[in-house]
Amino acid sequence: MEETISLLDIFTILKKRWKLIFSLTVLAGLISASISYYVMTPVYQASTQILVNQKNPENQLDYSLLRSNVDLINTYSVIIKSPVILSKVVNKLDFPKTVEELNQSITVNSQENLQIFSLVVRDSNAANAVEIVNTISEVFQTEIQNIMSVNNVSILAKAELMENPVPVKPNPILNIAIAVVVGLIIGIVMTFLIEFLDNTLKDDHDVETYLGLPVLGSIKKMSHSEKKARRDSKMQKMGSETIVSQGEK
Repeated sequence: MEETISLLDIFTILKKRWKLIFSLTVLAGLISASISYYVMTPVYQASTQILVNQKNPENQLDYSLLRSNVDLINTYSVIIKSPVILSKVVNKLDFPKTVEELNQSITVNSQENLQIFSLVVRDSNAANAVEIVNTISEVFQTEIQNIMSVNNVSILAKAELMENPVPVKPNPILNIAIAVVVGLIIGIVMTFLIEFLDNTLKDDHDVETYLGLPVLGSIKKMSHSEKKARRDSKMQKMGSETIVSQGEK
């Protein structure tokens, strides 16, 4: 006979092991919070916007010139991360950085058919991130005139250091939320594993179901309050017998 599990059975199993589920959920959240706040290094982000727009001598809108400026952005995205630019940036910075470290911290973002691209720098120090991205933009604006023999780069927006900078990584709230969900899932999975791997007989229903034997009688398990009441009653009875025994003497 195939055994089926009802929603009531599932609820009963979860209720029975709720302490395990709750403990794993809380533990996962606490571990995630500890790692996010005390172990992981915060990462700050700063960005600048750079416009690629070569001036038209005739002061008229030239579609081919606009198209050329847009196409140049792909080339500029490579040049701005090249050692030619970054080596000069390293010499201007007030703190030690290598060209490789700078290259890994830089991201160039551009959108199709726009003459603007964004330069993004991430660093463990917010002030350093601002200084790095602004220095790179300034050096690039100067050096690109010598490299490409054009003067079509302008800095639209420089990065500014906020009074209370917020790191972009890690995100403690998101990490904790994910950890709580994962802990909850693990707790539920472990609950059902423990329940289904446990092959002990727990009540008269299990005896009839799995062994096919009739139940002649059962002994009820006493609760803590019942045990205490019985113990107190026994102590009172023993005390009464002691008093009667002393009276007879």
